Amino acid sequence: MSRVGKYPVAIPAGVTVTQAGGLLTVKGKLGELKLKALPDVETTVADGKIVVSPRNQSKRARSQWGTQRALLNNMVRGVSQGYKKVLDITGVGYKAQAQGKKLNLNLGFSHDLAMDVPAGIEIKTPTATQVEISGADIQVVGQFAAEIRSKRPPEPYKGKGIKYSDEVILRKEGKKK
Repeated sequence: MSRVGKYPVAIPAGVTVTQAGGLLTVKGKLGELKLKALPDVETTVADGKIVVSPRNQSKRARSQWGTQRALLNNMVRGVSQGYKKVLDITGVGYKAQAQGKKLNLNLGFSHDLAMDVPAGIEIKTPTATQVEISGADIQVVGQFAAEIRSKRPPEPYKGKGIKYSDEVILRKEGKKK
């Protein structure tokens, strides 16, 4: 019995969920997301709720039950509230600048890094050392934030690099004299 899958997903006001031909579509004020329904899981939309249940008691059906429900919950929350990740850049001369659909990063390399922003993502740089990534799809927001962080991960001695705003970097002591 899935502990996550047994709870229905509430559909807030302003969000519509349609099911057609094995494709679930969730529309809201922040966009539209689509999910291919799994064959082992049955999804029912009724009375302002999405109910997910396994079609049979096979191991695959039971394992996909909670996953499908969690994906649908993330979609509903994404189109109604959205997701946001904030990255902090630490280091002398390190900075970021959003220019349209590009993010320019100056991270101490011999050249600046220019990253293309994926569709459905909005980038803001309130300060030169902070990047805000927001969008409706939690997977795309998280993946792009991880790609930015991978360009210069934080190091434990001086704390230089790119980190999530809520991330704690354990600092190490330097060499003793």
